[in-house]
Amino acid sequence: MMAYAGLDLTGRKALVTGAARGIGATLAVGLAQAGADVAVCDLASDESWEGLADTVWKIRNEGQVGLAVDLDVQEVEEIRPAIRQVERDLGGLDILVNNAGIRRRAPALEVTEEDWDAVMDTNLKGAFFCAQAAARLMIPQGYGRIINIASQMALVGATNRAAYCASKGGLLNLTRVLALEWAQHGITVNAIGPGPTLTPGVVEAETRDADEVEAELLVKMPLGRRMDPEELVGATIYLASESAGATTGQMLVVDGGWTAM
Repeated sequence: MMAYAGLDLTGRKALVTGAARGIGATLAVGLAQAGADVAVCDLASDESWEGLADTVWKIRNEGQVGLAVDLDVQEVEEIRPAIRQVERDLGGLDILVNNAGIRRRAPALEVTEEDWDAVMDTNLKGAFFCAQAAARLMIPQGYGRIINIASQMALVGATNRAAYCASKGGLLNLTRVLALEWAQHGITVNAIGPGPTLTPGVVEAETRDADEVEAELLVKMPLGRRMDPEELVGATIYLASESAGATTGQMLVVDGGWTAM
């Protein structure tokens, strides 16, 4: 039986930010499994480069071109040169997945300016300028897919997450604005709203003990567990594909039922 051709990404060129591990790495490999050549980037550190090397190896193991680029999305001046490098080395850019994101968990009265700026610069500002740079390449070719990894917390609030919720809510509305502006150029702009997902970053940022986390999941998560990053791959492939040509300005919520409560 042949796979559904509308989800085939053969010949497409993609960039996934924040792809040294976790959701970003998983989505990058998933795009390669669907046929895309994939470039990846993450924070500039020895640990990140090791993770990127592993992600690139997995992409190449799927028979696709894999490329690691030097780009920290908080450094806006790095974004356009890095995306031009992707275009040059991959032979184009059709798909951008804005996955890079951080969280600083703290009560609102304790959030510092440094915390706020770090979250906004990564989750919202970095995503915007990556989308802008990608669109400059996509507009002349009359085609593009931009996918912003937001959160179910773009739709609902949560205590101790003022900066994070604000950044993801902003990213969702930014998605709508860019979708409106770029639809005429054949570019779709959508978001995915993951629920709690088991990733190294989430584990490292968690300040609660295991019992507190489990109690919250039992109350708010009908699925009853954290999601696995692989459960986001299908949504990403769809939004990156020809099949999503009339889907734009939307957020596909994959949250285990969190926002259905």
